Amino acid sequence: MAVTIDLSESFKAYDVRGIVGQSITADSVRAVAAAFVDVLELAGQRVLVGGDMRPSSAEFAEAFAEGAAHRGAQVTQLGMISTDMLYFASGTLNAAGVVFTASHNPAGYNGMKMSNAGAVPLSADTGLDEIQRVAQNYLDAGTFPAAETPGAIDSTDTLSDYAAYLRSLVDLEGIRPLKVAVDAGNGMAGMTTPAVLGDERLSALPLEIVPLYFELDGTFPNHPANPLEPENLRDLQRAVIASGADIGLAFDGDADRCFVIDESGEPVSPSAVTALVADREIARVQAAGEVEPVIIHNLITSRAVPELVARRGGRAVETRVGHSFIKAVMAQESAVFGGEHSAHYYFRDFYNADTGMLAAMHVLAALGEQRLGLGELVAEYNPYFASGEINSEVEDKSAAMDRVAQAFAHRDAAVSHMDGVTLRASDDSWWFNLRPSNTEPFLRFNGEAHTPEQMEAVRDEVLSIIRG
Repeated sequence: MAVTIDLSESFKAYDVRGIVGQSITADSVRAVAAAFVDVLELAGQRVLVGGDMRPSSAEFAEAFAEGAAHRGAQVTQLGMISTDMLYFASGTLNAAGVVFTASHNPAGYNGMKMSNAGAVPLSADTGLDEIQRVAQNYLDAGTFPAAETPGAIDSTDTLSDYAAYLRSLVDLEGIRPLKVAVDAGNGMAGMTTPAVLGDERLSALPLEIVPLYFELDGTFPNHPANPLEPENLRDLQRAVIASGADIGLAFDGDADRCFVIDESGEPVSPSAVTALVADREIARVQAAGEVEPVIIHNLITSRAVPELVARRGGRAVETRVGHSFIKAVMAQESAVFGGEHSAHYYFRDFYNADTGMLAAMHVLAALGEQRLGLGELVAEYNPYFASGEINSEVEDKSAAMDRVAQAFAHRDAAVSHMDGVTLRASDDSWWFNLRPSNTEPFLRFNGEAHTPEQMEAVRDEVLSIIRG
């Protein structure tokens, strides 16, 4: 007797991720596709389907197309795409869609990132839980009914349109020549970089690309496609130095995140990138008459970001960590830009969605419009000393956070419980946040201070309480 897959093993707060053949299969994908059409009432409407370079993505995209068409959707296959290519297509065509990817997870994983029409994200609170429930019922029943009017399946290629749209948002044609080392990590940036920054689909830009691992290979033969981990940046750092590149760019597997390396091989913090892009976007929309542009940042982004926004005449809005929260606030506030510490960057002109490539283009433009090296250019956006994200495996996360809050209760510090617990010194000399991971047994620490000594003292004290 076949064992029915339990979808609770793969459905997360914001997306679906599971182990291929165990918690995600072609049969489960067909059931999810049918539920996707039912819950979002997409019968007779267009549904977009694409996948990344993982070995199972093409099979899963085909299975999703079959399931969605069986329930009456008009399915458009997008082929091999990055996650931000789905957002572009969903926004441009005003259609719901899905991309098969497990982002930076190891090769044995795959999953689904889903979007409603207009690139509006789906989360557990906005439809994902209901899709899981309906799909589980179909799986348990072993079948699902055909729509009275079955759908059809066609295909289109959006890469050229995606590249042209990004180029319309940031003009790189007039910048000084730059040598750009790019580590695609055998992920989708190996396809999108030549199309957007090279001359594969459009005219050449004054950029010399030094490619690392552009071969699309979802087994990740060189290193994991997770540039958030410092060891996965080593090859790019060496390439920047060896080639004399002006800048290095590292993308994750589905190419929706981008990390930046300066000309000396040093990582540029995502907070500094957020501040730099915010500076450019505020100036752009102010020139068009926008009085007080809104910039979104999550609560563990450097305070250099809201400080810069205030100096430039904008308004900074703080949110919880997570793309669904940020995209929702982007829409509510009509924010021009938003950034996260994890190198997700969101743009109003990109349907409030995140795109690593557009953020990279802003950094390239800022660098190429003047003569400073990148390290010197970003120094003003990086005035504080950050701990980086430090994970502690803790059995009782709530108790650990309570212990820390109690230990700091006598300090003159403001406390926030927006996302975990955040403490900020009254003299603004330090802050830190502790929050539980949604997907792993970790308590995550992030802190920042005026001096490295202050940061290290607070970091060490908090970690000793958590781990002691």
